[in-house]
Amino acid sequence: MPAAKRPNHTSGPSLRLAVFGVLAVALLGAAALHFAPKSPSRPELLPQMAAHAVVMPDGQQFFAQRFEVSVAEWNICAAEGRCAVSLRVRPDQKPETTPATGLSYEDVQQYISWLNTQTRQRFRLPTATEWEHMAVDVLPEEPDPLFTDPSLTWASTYLTEGTTPRALKPQGSFSTSPEGVVDLDGSVWEWTMECYAGAEEGIDRASCPAYFVGGEHVAAMSYLIRDPARGGCAVGSPPAHLGLRLISDHEVPRS
Repeated sequence: MPAAKRPNHTSGPSLRLAVFGVLAVALLGAAALHFAPKSPSRPELLPQMAAHAVVMPDGQQFFAQRFEVSVAEWNICAAEGRCAVSLRVRPDQKPETTPATGLSYEDVQQYISWLNTQTRQRFRLPTATEWEHMAVDVLPEEPDPLFTDPSLTWASTYLTEGTTPRALKPQGSFSTSPEGVVDLDGSVWEWTMECYAGAEEGIDRASCPAYFVGGEHVAAMSYLIRDPARGGCAVGSPPAHLGLRLISDHEVPRS
């Protein structure tokens, strides 16, 4: 009687399954490394983020910078030659706590590109919808219109004075949202990534002539405007100052 044949573990289905398993583990490991958040290369540049994520009505969330970008933060970019504008403060102001203002949309994009390169993160501007939801708990309620005829509501808004002080104040001078976002109701209007014309009108974002800014009321500014008193279309009194606050779709490492 011939001896029983020993199973061959070096060929056939067993070997193919083993090889497949090794490849699968290798691929999953590579994927995990690819999608894992990158450690910041310059952690000292990371902005301070609010304590809690902002959760949108659809359940999506994002993480917002606690304060607006300061003059001191901005001027690091300018000193390294990546931001065209260098900012100064008055003798009674501190660069570390004074919001960076007098910035166009184009200026802001220079800063974001530089910061993302230096920190290996993905900061961006909020959409207009994200900004409004972020600020809904601290913005004053809209006043009743002076005219009930819809065709005349524009007149009532232009006759209604803004309630926010227009002087540039240090960080922390205004309200804090439940998530820990500060000064959304302050005197600095913040750029959003929302094109004024809108994607539904077929305008490429890269060619958009004007963007919404978030503040006490809705306003749209030409992407080249640095001084809001000199241009832009707004409902109500014009914004006092133009600055920025960054957000991230992912939790940001602590600096």
